[in-house]
Amino acid sequence: MQRSVTGPSEAAPAPELVEAGFGLEVADAPLLHGGLNLADLAHVLDLRARGVLPEEPARRLLDLLLTVSEMPADQFPYDPVFGDPYNCRERFFAERLGDDAGWLHAGRPRREAGRVALRLLLRGLVVELAADAARFADAVSGQAVAHAESLMPDQTYLQQAQPSTFGHYVLAFAYPALRDGERLLRGLDWVNRSPGGAGCVNGSRLVDDRTRVAGLLGFPGVIEHTRDAMWQIDGLIDLLATAVSLVTNQSKLAEDLEIWDSQEFDFVDLAGPYTRSSVLMPQKRNPYALAITRGAAGVLIGRLSGFLAVVKSPSARSDNMIFAYGEVPRALQLAGKVTRLMAGVVATLDVRAERMLESLRNGFSQATDLAEFVMQAAGVDYRSAYLVVGRAVREAGRQGLRGLDLTGAMLDEAAREVLGRTLGLAGRDLGEVLDPRAIVLTRTASGGAAPAVVRQMAAACSLAAAELEAAAGGQALAFREAEDDLLNRAREVAHG
Repeated sequence: MQRSVTGPSEAAPAPELVEAGFGLEVADAPLLHGGLNLADLAHVLDLRARGVLPEEPARRLLDLLLTVSEMPADQFPYDPVFGDPYNCRERFFAERLGDDAGWLHAGRPRREAGRVALRLLLRGLVVELAADAARFADAVSGQAVAHAESLMPDQTYLQQAQPSTFGHYVLAFAYPALRDGERLLRGLDWVNRSPGGAGCVNGSRLVDDRTRVAGLLGFPGVIEHTRDAMWQIDGLIDLLATAVSLVTNQSKLAEDLEIWDSQEFDFVDLAGPYTRSSVLMPQKRNPYALAITRGAAGVLIGRLSGFLAVVKSPSARSDNMIFAYGEVPRALQLAGKVTRLMAGVVATLDVRAERMLESLRNGFSQATDLAEFVMQAAGVDYRSAYLVVGRAVREAGRQGLRGLDLTGAMLDEAAREVLGRTLGLAGRDLGEVLDPRAIVLTRTASGGAAPAVVRQMAAACSLAAAELEAAAGGQALAFREAEDDLLNRAREVAHG
């Protein structure tokens, strides 16, 4: 049965649609405003160069677009009553230029302008976040150097594991940040491609060469398949996932620091500007910056999950991208704010080395090294040595002793109970085996906690961070220059 009505509706949009639909898109207009201006300028210049758009309408359009380019987004009359951001712009241009404004539709649907604007926005946010990741890694590297010899009990499950240093501990957070920064820059290969000239799905008869628009916008090339160019979302998922990875790495650090900043541990002390006082309890100074980081990680995980749920729809559906315009840029912006926050937290952190050493000396973190000593000195297998040391540690704990207080006689007594025989360890000097500092100094293999190794790794991380920040800065400069060139080209044509 043939439908009785086709084509655009002549009825005004329902108020509910304005509120829930157009209102959603217009809320993202400030994010896309600059990119939409650049996309329109490049489109007009391309149409003019092809002889599609006459000279005088082209000049008038460019002149008005240049004016709008200098207008802050909050001063432009984006209003959901008139539709989505593209409709609002169309109305604005038509009120001032009449039919000349209609040339902006030639060979290009509204969604193409939005796709171009999104990529222009994202490429700037991507390099900014990569630079933020680099600065965080550099702050971590600085603390690693400063505390390469600050002994502490490294922990798993909040229990003492093995003797280490705070420098070795904290440096573990630099490497993931650097990898995420590098992933972001690699993601530019996807972001920094032009969907211009793609039409809705299969291109346009008016555009036989899509590289001109790409060049005007500073894109090194086009997305080859036109349908894919308009509707691809895999790169957006990659960007969201990397932002989540970057912040969850920092959230792990934040959770550790929140525990260690407590009076119960007193391993670290957050600088005052990164805390917030309780208005009721005078003794409390809360690690507010760490709570922000932990919460933001949860928010970003939710945004990634939500976006994955949205984009599972059939292909070429607007809901895929309507939500992407706001969710993806805001996720990158939030990740950047948190990364800058944590860089400040780390750079200003007061590490209580004396308190860490005290805790280390009061525990049994040397047990693993002691078991290896027993294995080698007594010629027994490691499992047997493990059981002997474990029994000795439990008995020492019941007596209120420390790991440093263990003796060869205590080990022999434990061996008698576990193995049915002694191991000849009574009277052996265990001082070096039990000394946490001596243990740390043995960790000279690649990646180990020996101070010299930590300093070497920290220097390499700091150098990698500087290279990452420089690469991001170079890309950002190239993007700004391309956009300035486009504006200058438009001025030349508009003003003769």
